[in-house]
Amino acid sequence: MILKNASILAIDDDPDVLTAVRLLLKTEAAEVVTEKNPENMRSLLAKHRFDIVLLDMNFNSSINTGNEGLFWLRKLREFGSDAAVIMITAYGDIDLAVRSLKEGAADFVVKPWHNERLITTIKDALKRNETKKGSASHTAADSIIGSELIGESEVMGDIFFKVEKIAPTDANILILGENGTGKDLIAKAIHQHSLRADKPFVKVDVGALTESLFESELFGHKKGAFTDAREDRTGRFEAAEGGTLFLDEIGNISLHQQAKLLTVLQNRQVTRLGTNQAIPINIRLICATNLPLTELANENRFRKDLVYRINTVEITVPPLRKREEDIILLARHFARIYTNKYMKPSHDFDTKSLEKLRSYHYPGNVRELQYTIERAVIMADSDVLQAKDLIFSPIESPGSLPDEPQELKLSTIEKNAILKVIEKHNGNISKAAKELGLTRTALYRRLSKYDI
Repeated sequence: MILKNASILAIDDDPDVLTAVRLLLKTEAAEVVTEKNPENMRSLLAKHRFDIVLLDMNFNSSINTGNEGLFWLRKLREFGSDAAVIMITAYGDIDLAVRSLKEGAADFVVKPWHNERLITTIKDALKRNETKKGSASHTAADSIIGSELIGESEVMGDIFFKVEKIAPTDANILILGENGTGKDLIAKAIHQHSLRADKPFVKVDVGALTESLFESELFGHKKGAFTDAREDRTGRFEAAEGGTLFLDEIGNISLHQQAKLLTVLQNRQVTRLGTNQAIPINIRLICATNLPLTELANENRFRKDLVYRINTVEITVPPLRKREEDIILLARHFARIYTNKYMKPSHDFDTKSLEKLRSYHYPGNVRELQYTIERAVIMADSDVLQAKDLIFSPIESPGSLPDEPQELKLSTIEKNAILKVIEKHNGNISKAAKELGLTRTALYRRLSKYDI
C-alpha cells in the first residue's frame, strides 16, 4: 500500500504533537485522525479501519503503569486491529521503545522528529505490513493447495479461503458441483485441515447403495440379521468415529433412505441391523452432490429438513470452464504426475497444444482434463506434447461422427453459440458472457479467436 491511500490514527496527549502530525500528513495520506485520550481507541477502531497507528509511549491517564505505551499497544491487538504501530517516544525512553518492537510494534520515532524521517518510517511500516499480510494469506492458500487442490483463479481463491475458515469447526458441509470438478478433494482438504485430521476420513458413495444395502453399509449389522449376514459388521458411521464421514452423491438417495439418515443425524446415534442397542456417534459430516441446491430443495425429491441438517455451510465448486486461469496449471500438474508414474521424460506443451487446452469446453471438467493428459503422456512420441497428442474423450461428445474432425465440429458449435447469444442480447457482452457461463475476458478471447 502507498502512503497516499493510507488511513492513519495518531494518539498522543500533547495537542502540539497531534497538530504537527496532522499538518505534516494531511497532504501525504488519505486520512489522518488524531486523538488525545487512548481510552477512546476502542470506539475509534470500531468505526474506522486504520493502516498505521502512531502511538505515544507516555500518557497522563487513569492507566498508570509506567509504560502506558506498551499497555495500549497490547490493547490495540486485543481490539483486533492489524494496523502497523509506530511508537512515539522521548529520548530517555528508547529502551522501552525497543521493547515495544518485541511486543509487536513496527517501528518507533524519537521526539522531536525530522519530518522526512517520520514519513520514511511510515512508508516502510506500510510496506512491511502489506508483505506480512500477503505472506500469511499465501501460506494459508499454500497449505490448502498442498491438499491436492490446484488453482490460482479467483473462484478457487474463494474456495481456499472458505475451506480455511470452516475446516477447524464441526459444521456440516454440503459441497455442490458438476461431476469431475473435484468435490472429493474439497472434502479431503476440509478433513486434513480440521481438528479431526488424525482420525479416520471415511467416504461412501451413497448414491450407489441399493435399498437393501443402505442401512447395513452405513449403520452396520449383527450376524444373522439377514440371509447373507455371516458375521458382525461395523457400519461407516462407526468406522468414522472421531473423524469425518463423507457421503458422496447424497442427492441420489431415496426418500426412505433420507428418513433413515435424518433420524441418525438428529439423534447422533446408530442402531445396527439385528439389534436394539443404540450406539452414540461422534462424526463430522460432509456431503456432496451434482444436483443444484434448488433441485435438492424440491420436497418431491429430497426432504427439506435433511437439506437443512447437512447444509450448515455450502461450497460450490465451479466447473473448469469457469476457472480458465487454472487449465494450464492443472495440465502441467497432471503431466508431472504421469511422467513420474510411467517413467517418461519430463513433458511440456507446445504453443498449439496450449491453445487447444484453453479453447476446449471440458464437459467432463478436471477429471476429463486429467485423463486427457495421462493418455497424451503415454502416447506422445517426444518430450513436447503437441496438439495432436491431446485427444479429448468422445464420451463427453456423443453423436460426433468418426470421420469428422472433432476440433472443427466443436469450434463451429462454439462459434455459432456465441453468435446466437450475442445476437439475443443485442450485443451486450456482459449478459452474453453470463449466459454462456464465461467471464467477459474469456468471451473477448473467443471473439478474437473466431474473428467475430
